[in-house]
Amino acid sequence: MNKPFLSILAASALLCGANAVAQDKVAGLPETHLQVVGGLSNLTAYQNFEQPFWLKTVPELSEGKVTATIKGFNEMGLKGPEILRLIGQGVIPIGSATLAYFASDDPINEAIDLAGIAPTAKIAREVTDAFAPVYEKYYHKQNIKVLGFSTYPGQVLFCNANITGLADIKGKKVRTSSRTTAEFVQALGGSAVTIPFGEVVPALQNGVVDCAITGSMSGYSAKWYEVSTHLYALPINWNQQIHAANLDYWNKLDPKVQDFLQKNFTLMTDKIWEDAAAATQQGYDCNTGAEACNLPVKGKMVLVEPTAADRELLKKITDDTVVPKWAARCSADCVKEWNATVGKLLGITAKK
Repeated sequence: MNKPFLSILAASALLCGANAVAQDKVAGLPETHLQVVGGLSNLTAYQNFEQPFWLKTVPELSEGKVTATIKGFNEMGLKGPEILRLIGQGVIPIGSATLAYFASDDPINEAIDLAGIAPTAKIAREVTDAFAPVYEKYYHKQNIKVLGFSTYPGQVLFCNANITGLADIKGKKVRTSSRTTAEFVQALGGSAVTIPFGEVVPALQNGVVDCAITGSMSGYSAKWYEVSTHLYALPINWNQQIHAANLDYWNKLDPKVQDFLQKNFTLMTDKIWEDAAAATQQGYDCNTGAEACNLPVKGKMVLVEPTAADRELLKKITDDTVVPKWAARCSADCVKEWNATVGKLLGITAKK
């Protein structure tokens, strides 16, 4: 058996171990079939967690009484920003999507993922948990039942240029994926560029952009290490996911099924959060060819570790630029709720 194959087996074993959750079977549930629209089907959050949860975990733990079908929204010809609207209308019974997709609908959807507020997965989880009750109340008014929140790995800078820290972004063209990350880049003196994920490789290769922001493992999966030289190891944001159901649909489910789904869904999102920190590090390791990488293909990028000065600059831009700009476009109630939850947690006061 060759070494690459052994490496793949080892990686698969780790993933299976990460997904193993102590869950109890529940007997006597009424037969229920669920239709679910998941996140992007080509990403690990869907492949390793969402899809197995609905197709395997739910039927097994309900002794075959609760079953589901699931497809990623991209497989259904959807783009993402319409997901919550379709859930509220009842077109989609249960669905998932990145909260940042809905920033243009209401800036409250940026509240937990403002650039720079959560440099670690632990802080990102604390921020998300702190603001979750606000989202639950907000979306209840739109006929949406929030089931939980999860995340992608840390969103970091891949650069096809020599960088030693955040200050080197000045004068560079950077592909960003949200308004808040664009404002962050602009505050550093860089130019924010909007490019679809699938077009980033040629853009980096041909100098259309100097750097691009994405998840450390997403960049690895897309082989950005072939067109980038430097990887900056400080998450700028996380791209949290919202998982929700149409409220009318949810209320028609048997209370026992509701309880069964909510308890197990919470366990699944807990595992996604735990995996996010490990996956972020794996992205660092595999893009740079570190010995700790257990995947068969290793990149040769230079890993740039953030300095104390970088962390201070990150905090300054977040406090002085990112949060104020967001507060200016969010409602007074939104800012008040943020200050009472996220702001209190982080020691930041947003001013309207």
